[in-house]
Amino acid sequence: MALPTFPKIKNVYFLAAIATVGGMLFGFDISSISAIIGTPQYVEYFNNPQGTTQGGIQAALAGGSVIGAMIAGPVSNKLGRRNSIFFGCIWWLLGTSLQAGCTGITMLICGRFINGICVGITSSQVPVYLAEISRKETRGSIIVIQQWAIEWGIFIMYFAGYGCSFIDGPASFRTAWALQLVPAVFLMMGIPFLPESPRWLAKVGREQEAVAILADIQAGGNVNDPLVLAEWDEITTILAAEREGQQGWRRFIKNGMWRRTFAGCSVQAWQQLSGANVMTYYVVYIFEMANLTGNIGLVSSGIQYAIFIIGTAATFFFIDKTGRRPLLIYGAVAMGVCMFVVGGVLGSYGTYLPNGLEDNLSVRVQVTGSPAYTVIAFCYLLVLAYSLTLAPIAWVYAAEVWSLETRATGMSLASIANWLFNFAIGFFIPPGFQNISWKLFIIFGVLCFAAAVQAFVSYPETAGKTLEEIELLFGKDGPHPWNTKPGNSLLDARVQDIQEHGGKVGAAFNGAEVETAEDVEKTAAPPRPTETIA
Repeated sequence: MALPTFPKIKNVYFLAAIATVGGMLFGFDISSISAIIGTPQYVEYFNNPQGTTQGGIQAALAGGSVIGAMIAGPVSNKLGRRNSIFFGCIWWLLGTSLQAGCTGITMLICGRFINGICVGITSSQVPVYLAEISRKETRGSIIVIQQWAIEWGIFIMYFAGYGCSFIDGPASFRTAWALQLVPAVFLMMGIPFLPESPRWLAKVGREQEAVAILADIQAGGNVNDPLVLAEWDEITTILAAEREGQQGWRRFIKNGMWRRTFAGCSVQAWQQLSGANVMTYYVVYIFEMANLTGNIGLVSSGIQYAIFIIGTAATFFFIDKTGRRPLLIYGAVAMGVCMFVVGGVLGSYGTYLPNGLEDNLSVRVQVTGSPAYTVIAFCYLLVLAYSLTLAPIAWVYAAEVWSLETRATGMSLASIANWLFNFAIGFFIPPGFQNISWKLFIIFGVLCFAAAVQAFVSYPETAGKTLEEIELLFGKDGPHPWNTKPGNSLLDARVQDIQEHGGKVGAAFNGAEVETAEDVEKTAAPPRPTETIA
């Protein structure tokens, strides 16, 4: 899927702003349901879907995302990181069109499933792209923009859906769902202006383009900058070593690689098992348990999404200073406490509703007065803790732990873990509320503390280190995770050595000097089939 040559943007933050619109698509689809499931137009048209039926509608996105994540790795390795995102958008246009024109639950589920294929591709490959173009000192904050875009998508679509709720009849939800086309079109228009990942170009043998782009985004186009020389040397050294090692699926488990596979997949699983998506997907139900209904409940839910945005925006400024481990550990503990409080208050002060609230069987318990305020407050605190920690950090950490040869497929595996548990959470929460009510929060509280324990014992610190040297942290002779700290990168010593002894990158290409990425792109031939690594 070759795109025409366009002038390329070189500012990494601007690149991230465009690429992470892929995350905004995810956010749009989440709140396109959560803002609408309580409206009379939706309830009447779809005959009041509840329990497993509503769970199936919600979980269809995650089901499609599993499929999208499965194909994302091979597609990304074949087409490149940038073009794989474009490929995902095509699925989004189809799925959104089906949703906007749906005539029943079956068509709605199909549309959400197809949208999920796009989300599975973009949610796994946008972090890969951002990780591969970022400096080690700012990689965390760059990838956090992905999560921030998801939250902006949730927020914008939620209030768009709220506004559309005042439209009579099916046009209410059809209009809201059709609006999802807007960010996809914007993303597809912006992708041609993004440079390809220099690490992917190195992987497929397009070295001149790789160095030129690396220089553009790291050193203002100076291919002989010591940082560019040191990082290029590291990339090629590690890539050569990887190609001498295990191939195929064995590379994900052999020679200690299982530690990285386990870390990348488990951190994504814990993001879902923490239970935060109970608040994201079914916050309307929870606030009904706290005696907030109608427009008041919808506005209160919107406040939660605003807190989400503010929390992740704050993370942008400190993630590369504090590191990943403390945020994962303390964030999970804080969320566990909030879950216990919400469950405990509902269980201790709630009034049991055997027939549900206004025939909504997912609301089997309700509190009023001070207990209701407590539930609302700790729901907000839980979302704040999640937005500061597990929500953005899980995507950052999962994108960092893989090697160049395994990153696209490895991030696909991590995303599959995320979406499988996302599917389970989305599907089973409505019947869970029906059958065990407030006890569901206690279960998630226990899982949050389990996540904190695993983060402490098995996640080494990756902040401030290059993608290539992170593999040393997972080696047999690597340090215990609890002894690792941000920074102390080996790349700094290499840069200093080059500054002292000099060096030029041209020698790597039989003496041909590399000039600019745009000049190289105009003259570079496409990779031969033998250069493309599956």
